[in-house]
Amino acid sequence: MSDRTCSKVACTEQAVSTLTYVYADSMAVLGPLSTQHEPHSYDLCAKHAGRLSVPQGWSVIRHVPVGD
Repeated sequence: MSDRTCSKVACTEQAVSTLTYVYADSMAVLGPLSTQHEPHSYDLCAKHAGRLSVPQGWSVIRHVPVGD
């Protein structure tokens, strides 16, 4: 378990996913929680990861660990 919390303002839930934006490709990549905090990524709780939306024209890549 991690002691990292969700990056969303006022959310105190435990982070379970890491979100990274690839601006040059208009893409958001959501994967399992990274092993360490990265300064240009966002840690999200399950609720916020499930609600993720991106601007029109962008794509979302969701990496799901094998076995989930």
